[in-house]
Amino acid sequence: MSHIGHFINGVLVAGTGRTQPVYNPATGAAVHDVALASADETRAGISAAEAAFPAWRNTPPGKRQQIMFKFKQLLEERANDICALITDEHGKVLPDAMGELLRGIEVVDYACGITEVLKGEYSKNVGPAIDSWSEFHPLGVVAGITPFNFPAMVPMWMFPMAIACGNTFVLKPSERDPSAPMLIAQIFKEAGLPDGVFNVVNGDKESVDTLLEDKRVQAVSFVGSTPIAESIYQRASANGKRVQALGGAKNHAVVMPDADIEQVANALMGAAYGSCGERCMAISVAVCVGDQVADQTVAALAERLKTMKVGPGTVDGQEMGPVVTRASLDRILSLVGSGVTQGASLVVDGRNLEVNAGGVAGTENGFFLGGCLFDNVTTEMDIYQQEIFGPVLCVVRVKNLHEAMELIDDHEYGNGTCLFTRDGEAARYFSDNIKVGMVGINVPLPVPVAYHSFGGWKRSLFGDLSAYGPDSVRFYTRRKTVTQRWLTNGIVDRTDFSFPSQ
Repeated sequence: MSHIGHFINGVLVAGTGRTQPVYNPATGAAVHDVALASADETRAGISAAEAAFPAWRNTPPGKRQQIMFKFKQLLEERANDICALITDEHGKVLPDAMGELLRGIEVVDYACGITEVLKGEYSKNVGPAIDSWSEFHPLGVVAGITPFNFPAMVPMWMFPMAIACGNTFVLKPSERDPSAPMLIAQIFKEAGLPDGVFNVVNGDKESVDTLLEDKRVQAVSFVGSTPIAESIYQRASANGKRVQALGGAKNHAVVMPDADIEQVANALMGAAYGSCGERCMAISVAVCVGDQVADQTVAALAERLKTMKVGPGTVDGQEMGPVVTRASLDRILSLVGSGVTQGASLVVDGRNLEVNAGGVAGTENGFFLGGCLFDNVTTEMDIYQQEIFGPVLCVVRVKNLHEAMELIDDHEYGNGTCLFTRDGEAARYFSDNIKVGMVGINVPLPVPVAYHSFGGWKRSLFGDLSAYGPDSVRFYTRRKTVTQRWLTNGIVDRTDFSFPSQ
């Protein structure tokens, strides 16, 4: 069993003290152990970033841009290696791992345009012989705390733009699947990134607490559950840090009577069961307008679930892998049981799964669960209220679009939603009025492209700025405005006690 340490100041560091196992979810076997950084080890990562900041801050944006171009090229060349690590430790099927990585590379691609997006504004002669302009200055040392479900993509929502803007970075990835971010850090160095600019510190609560409390850390980005996001936002803000903390979700897809049910079913299969439902943008509730629509949607989904291939993500042709840990599986099974107890109709029971092992030994000990489909779900049930984060889709029946929208707006989360319809008027009304941050029309997973920004509403986002895109420049920089006047020889100003104006 190999050991995973940290990446600090451009070198691999073994780490001392506590460790914990990293499992292959397809077999349940421990394949690595990962170091859990102490406060001192975390501070060493911060110190490396602090020491690297002055030189990196003064590195011309064009030079930073060239490193980003090389980084993007190397990520593409090493894509298969990265995706293999994701699948081995997270469990998602290889094509899904590749999709994750490519969406992360899109943010690196956006960072390759940093010389354009860091331009300030310039105004000549705002007053007599007075010019004014704005500049974007990096914050200093910034940190990212990222979840298990996207070990490559979510960190790349953060550090490429932060570093391109002139900051130095300390990443605390999930200790459940740390290998991909560790390899990416080494690839970044190979691209020419100076030592100390990007550091990876593996750990748990002790390292997180250190990042939140150390005064040298100027900003914190977080993605995870809502209770933790809220806690991190409050604690880091109280310590004077800039914070963006993305929390949980309960994403609804509204199916209108005029929707193409076959297309809806195809879309929901990927959106609900892709990555085993372990996505913050996963569709976990289908809101069907009318009983006929609900009956047709449930029948179409049930038919597809019968043939969905579930097994190790490394086997060709698999459509869904295992969940990430035994604890996650037990929690999901408990919620499925509560749905049955509370009166929902379990149309497809994934607990009776026969794993498509594909020749992989040990899958009987893997963390597998087949796709589950509930009908007649009501809003007071646990499976509706809670973010399940597993392969479970709930069908709720409503009478009209307004009832569907009221149901969505009343939920504490406001991350993503979508509407399936052929009616442009309904689509426009829905997108204009729904209280959700990311909206799809006939698009089940409306994750913005890299040159827009990702963020929900309500208790899905704590902070004023969303992830990546234009908001990332605002989050990772401070604006400075300079007003300058050069007096003409021989002219002497009189004393003026009024507030200056045009």
